[in-house]
Amino acid sequence: MDSDPSSEPPSSQPQFGRPLPQVSFYSIEYPGYVTPSSVPIAVRNVGGQAKIDRAFKRTAQKSDALLELSLHPESPFAHPIPGDVIGANNLLLKVVKRKRKRPADSSDAPPIGEYTAEVVGVMSRTARFRSMIDYQYFPNPDDSISKLRMAMNNMDVDSLSSYTIPAESSKASQSPRTSPENDIDMNLDPQLLSASQLAKARASIHPESALRLFPPPLFSRQTIPQGYNFKANTASMETTVVDEETGQERKRMINRMRWKGYGPACIMFSDNHVPDRPPQAVEQGRSEVNENILKKIEALFQERPVWTRMSLFNQFSAGEARDILNSKLLLPLCCYVFQDGPWRDTLVRFSYDPRKDPSSRFFQRLYFRNANHPISRPSVTTRRHDRVSSIDHLRGLEKETERRNSHVFDGQTLTKETAAFQLCDITDPMLKEMIEDPDALREACDERDGWYTSHAFEQIKTVLRHKFFSLLEGYPPTDDECRALLVSSEGSLKTSITQRSTKLRAGKHNMAKGALRPEDAAAMRLRATLDRSMKSFQSQR
Repeated sequence: MDSDPSSEPPSSQPQFGRPLPQVSFYSIEYPGYVTPSSVPIAVRNVGGQAKIDRAFKRTAQKSDALLELSLHPESPFAHPIPGDVIGANNLLLKVVKRKRKRPADSSDAPPIGEYTAEVVGVMSRTARFRSMIDYQYFPNPDDSISKLRMAMNNMDVDSLSSYTIPAESSKASQSPRTSPENDIDMNLDPQLLSASQLAKARASIHPESALRLFPPPLFSRQTIPQGYNFKANTASMETTVVDEETGQERKRMINRMRWKGYGPACIMFSDNHVPDRPPQAVEQGRSEVNENILKKIEALFQERPVWTRMSLFNQFSAGEARDILNSKLLLPLCCYVFQDGPWRDTLVRFSYDPRKDPSSRFFQRLYFRNANHPISRPSVTTRRHDRVSSIDHLRGLEKETERRNSHVFDGQTLTKETAAFQLCDITDPMLKEMIEDPDALREACDERDGWYTSHAFEQIKTVLRHKFFSLLEGYPPTDDECRALLVSSEGSLKTSITQRSTKLRAGKHNMAKGALRPEDAAAMRLRATLDRSMKSFQSQR
């Protein structure tokens, strides 16, 4: 039985191909009606031919490849529609329709048409406007500022030279409301109204104001519509609440995924009272935390009422410290935080006020900024290799011991490259003697220096700063070197203390760092330079 040739698969039939023209074209998806006579208007609305040529260049920068469509190019207050130039693989077809005349004897027959299509070229790039249009607002064109802006836009020299600043009015002038018989139905489409009716409606709804508020360069940054599909928020649920005034029940929507506010309780140094319990949102989540770790933290706060985060984390293993860091509730359940002052960024036990206890001076925090501190993070491959290498395992044990002591400063070894220490964690003999000196105390706690006098606290910071940065350079300084430094810097210390008479506002300067204003710091450096120059001049004589 012979096979039917028509039943053969299409792949066996001959295929015909035509070469594509090498001419390249670019296209613009213009969101509007374009006729041959309106092409110049469309080109003007997208910025002109020069702007189009720059946007379609292969080497165009991102700023040059941006096209903006302005539907009101004559108004400088109109916000354009941003467009994107993207790659494409489209073909440009030239379609020609030829009509034949109908035969004379068939008047009802439609004309016979002949269509021919020809590929003219390839379109490799196209510009399209898919973003949402920004809100539009057009101020009063008769306003003097509007006229000035139009004159600047048109480079009208005569209008610019004759412009005078008008007198400002403190009262907003409102146009009179229309009579009730001229009111329009609010359900009516404004496009169906005449120009006079629309003007009356706008005057009645939006009275004219003399505030002269001009539109900003951009109202909304949202360019992509939200695909909510007219559905309610999945995180919202309907609940019944009772009105406190009327006592009636009503329905309302609440967000189940709203922010809980699990941060610790924070106070300023100027606040009179300290928190004695965690915030309500934190207390409600007590059942969600690890009880064993919570008890360890509470026991540590009973031993020592003030900790830094690093010193507290060093009391736990690496896994437990990671659990505390990942949990948002463990620390807020046990302590509160000072936002400024000598105990800034420290964790303080509830109901304990270091401003009323002179022994809390040992918990004051000192911090020096190291601008040359490199931030290095090991890669995932390196961490995996460390797990399987026995040598690296022993090295990890050494690093664990080093981590446990990273909050301690002994003046001989450097465990970290950032200086943030509590005075009780400083074991250097010279510094410890200065810290425990009973003559260095004041009667009332100070916002900057805590329980120490300004002179004593500046001396402690000077020695600690010199020892720490000397260790960063690779050598431990001697006590004699530090004493000589205190003698040489005695004048600058007195100058800095004298310049502290003005009380700094909270949030403007870091009280724990003992920071000065930029002009005060510059004056202190200038004074130190002059003192050194004077000493060198006297020695030469």
